[in-house]
Amino acid sequence: MTAAPEAVPLYGPEHAADPQRSYELLRAQGPVGRAEIDPGLVVWVITDYRAALDLLQDSDNWTKDIRGWDTNVPANSPVKEPLQWRPSLFFADGEEHAHLRKVITDSFALLDPQHLREVTRRHADTLLDEFAHTGRADLVAQYARRLPLMVLNTLFGMPDEGADHLMSAIEALMSTVPQAKEAGEQALTAYLGGLFAMKSARRGRDLTSYFIDHPHGLSPEEVINQVLITQGAAYGTLAGLIANTLARTLSDQRYRGTLTTGSLPIRHAIDEVLWEDPPLAMYSLHRARRPLTFHGRAIETGDPVMVSYAAVNTCPHANQVPDEQRSDHKAHLAFAAGPHACPAENIVLVVAVAAIERLMGRLPDIELTVPAATLTYQPGPIYRVLTALPCRFTPQAPDSRRTTTGSVFVSA
Repeated sequence: MTAAPEAVPLYGPEHAADPQRSYELLRAQGPVGRAEIDPGLVVWVITDYRAALDLLQDSDNWTKDIRGWDTNVPANSPVKEPLQWRPSLFFADGEEHAHLRKVITDSFALLDPQHLREVTRRHADTLLDEFAHTGRADLVAQYARRLPLMVLNTLFGMPDEGADHLMSAIEALMSTVPQAKEAGEQALTAYLGGLFAMKSARRGRDLTSYFIDHPHGLSPEEVINQVLITQGAAYGTLAGLIANTLARTLSDQRYRGTLTTGSLPIRHAIDEVLWEDPPLAMYSLHRARRPLTFHGRAIETGDPVMVSYAAVNTCPHANQVPDEQRSDHKAHLAFAAGPHACPAENIVLVVAVAAIERLMGRLPDIELTVPAATLTYQPGPIYRVLTALPCRFTPQAPDSRRTTTGSVFVSA
């Protein structure tokens, strides 16, 4: 065991510009390092592949219940929202977690992948129609950030116009300005309340209806919180995955000229991003149930420990699979592991592939307008999010849109 080292800051422009430097500083402390995720907010961070698996697969020594500790996060902190306890599967253990997770996994299993693709393509076309004729676009602001919420709005059963309200609420909620954040909370509460009321009155073939009707009998509060937590998690991951993969495909010549021939090259690019530049860079907040020694580090009862998926995936111990085989093995931890592994991994991948296919199919000569090395990321420890992805392409005439046919929402 060693004394607590100096905390490595995982926020601010320096970390955003070179996160691997931060991870190297943490690795110098051992498999578990001390990090500052916001000024004055210190947690233990795992950067070692084996240590991450040991934490994620151990429910006896660790709990996901962060009540009490989450009050240490300032109200205006950018990490407040993802680290705020809610009655959801993200912050539950044991039978309670299994009870809530079963509702999610059973409901997700009813989604037809082909319909997911068609919903994604339909909304992608809507966004592409807005800028395809201009010859220029910022693929973060005009595509990657908007498309996931449009898809999620549909999958949870809201009419298309609800996506704008959801987007406005999420953007305000992510603000560090207290008044804007409060307005975002109110807007999101109104959106979720309206969604629940609509589906309570009339069920549909959508996730909210499946949550309500699940045999486990969730309360209205539980339903709303499962909608909130799954939408929030899927949105951030999808927006980042689409943007990060587009940045890679547009800057790497291995992908040029092959992207429109099928989904395999896109999946390869996505897998590379999930290994090397995952959009959810760090999460899996746990607390120690009792004092213990974990990979050489003395952890006290209640100490917060997080997993840096980005650091874990690039640590030496993660490099057990040759690069050319990584896409087949899916050994990365970008979707976590163990009982709290992301239940929406397949949905995220289907939507991300369809989103990138659609854009590349309609704008086949699209290219970056700036060197890839100059692209910048928003500062923060949890998400790896591009600030912008400026591109140019041959303007498309309004009648060049490739249409898709509708389908039944889900399989029974």
